[in-house]
Amino acid sequence: MACIGSARERPNVIVIVADDQGYGDMSCHGNPWLKTPNIDRLAAEGVQLEDYHVDPVCTPTRAALMTGRYSSRVGAWTVTQGRQLLNPNEVTMADLFAASGYRTGMFGKWHLGDTWPYAPRYRGFQDVVRHLAGGIDEIGNPITNDYFDDTYYRNGIPEQIPGYCTDVFFRECQRMVSQASEQPFFIYLPLNAMHSPHTVADKYSAPFIASGHSEERSKFFGQIINFDENLGQLLDCLESQQLSENTIVIFMGDNGTAKGASGGEPQDGFNAGMRGKKGSVYEGGHRVACFVRWPAKLKAGGEIDKLTSCRDWLPTLIQWCGLNVPQDIHFDSQSIADLLEGRGSGWSDRTLIVERQGDRPRLELSPKKHGMPHYAVLTEQWRLVDGELYDIIHDPGQKQNVAARHPDVAGELQSQYERYFADVFAADTNFTRFQLGAAEESLTRLTVRDWHPTEGNVIWKQAQLSDDSIAINGFWAVNVVRSGRYRIQLSRFPEDAPAPMGAREVRLKIGDVQRTRQISPSQASIVFDIELPVGEMLLQSWVTDAQTNIQRGAYFANIELINSSSSP
Repeated sequence: MACIGSARERPNVIVIVADDQGYGDMSCHGNPWLKTPNIDRLAAEGVQLEDYHVDPVCTPTRAALMTGRYSSRVGAWTVTQGRQLLNPNEVTMADLFAASGYRTGMFGKWHLGDTWPYAPRYRGFQDVVRHLAGGIDEIGNPITNDYFDDTYYRNGIPEQIPGYCTDVFFRECQRMVSQASEQPFFIYLPLNAMHSPHTVADKYSAPFIASGHSEERSKFFGQIINFDENLGQLLDCLESQQLSENTIVIFMGDNGTAKGASGGEPQDGFNAGMRGKKGSVYEGGHRVACFVRWPAKLKAGGEIDKLTSCRDWLPTLIQWCGLNVPQDIHFDSQSIADLLEGRGSGWSDRTLIVERQGDRPRLELSPKKHGMPHYAVLTEQWRLVDGELYDIIHDPGQKQNVAARHPDVAGELQSQYERYFADVFAADTNFTRFQLGAAEESLTRLTVRDWHPTEGNVIWKQAQLSDDSIAINGFWAVNVVRSGRYRIQLSRFPEDAPAPMGAREVRLKIGDVQRTRQISPSQASIVFDIELPVGEMLLQSWVTDAQTNIQRGAYFANIELINSSSSP
């Protein structure tokens, strides 16, 4: 596809993703407590998508946005358990912008893999400042991170950067916006706010506490106020750089609200009348705010009520920015450029799928109240949710299940979900694997959150590492890129906070190789040197507690090729 005119004529692009901020968490959507003038300004100066859907939790939404494809198709359909890794064969939004002559930057929360080849610096982004894992303070990040003056990773190199997290990421964005260049820019600004822990300076939360809100919700609201201030500064920066007219600014949430509402009832907060919140396949879990401003092309104040999705942005930006696209790329989406430009009279109804799957996906069609999976099938009029049917036009709060009155509709939508499931999930649900021994990354660091669990579940909070009552285990799915001698260091605690493992025995199994060692409870780690062939294998350990005999896996593994016997 040819580019539109010269590089200077092509639009700049900024895609802003707020974490855990729901549709109702802003004043332009009727929130009675929040005043968000800059979010409201962006909505008024752009076009609003009023029936816009993402996935119910963060990683899947980010994977779908970056690829234009269902998250289940690209390997990243949940937030931990090794299922947060975006398949390395997928082409990302940044890949296409970079290949088409754009400068590319990413500032904030990636959550699609931290090692080679998954990290953003390997996925088309040239200028990166980010945290690891799914949250700034979570396992995998420096243990002292707490949203203020934290250690981030600038193009893979750790760097302590002063300031509150949202301020830092917006500041990096403005730095790139302000750089003089003949090339247009594409900036992806996926924030960690308003994710828990809901930490923010007291001046932002104090007014809400004074108004009678709980401390946690007050801090959540305070994070939104801080975000709104930063958004205003970014919009002002674009104006001062005379870039506003030809810069596409897209704002969206990554899932339903985390703390703005507790459910679907008015006394539980404000959720714009929707049922469900973050994590739910009811409307409140995946219908979010989305605004796009592009003064050079889009008429301000427009509202689109057609069914749209975060997957639609990549084909739309390809069309608007004239990006070069590989011949064999396939999207689970379509360009919404005509809708946004006011030429959508011929837009036809469509069917979209939203679901939550665990590590081992399975097809479940009967209504469920607990656990996973959960699914929803969406059309302009209907929502099939775990076998329940709702007329979303006449029942936007999803209060009346009408499946018995419309069995033909429920049956057809259920059949569409079954066809979707058969399409996106391979029969054996192949693992997306951590790559060992690659020339691009000499040391691979794995954490407990990346396990495929075999006993219990994963953990992701730093405080859980020292909980002696937890007996969990799992394996890491790996691929050895080069044969040779590998050094595998196992520990219970991270390198920046070493502590005794409290173990008497450690057993390691990787592929067909097994090793068992007796250790002292005072040891902080244990090292195994093992010859490994090229190929896919599973890595698991069993650590026996010296006092309780509880057995758990080692929470951390550092793996390094120390003597190669093959070429990369």
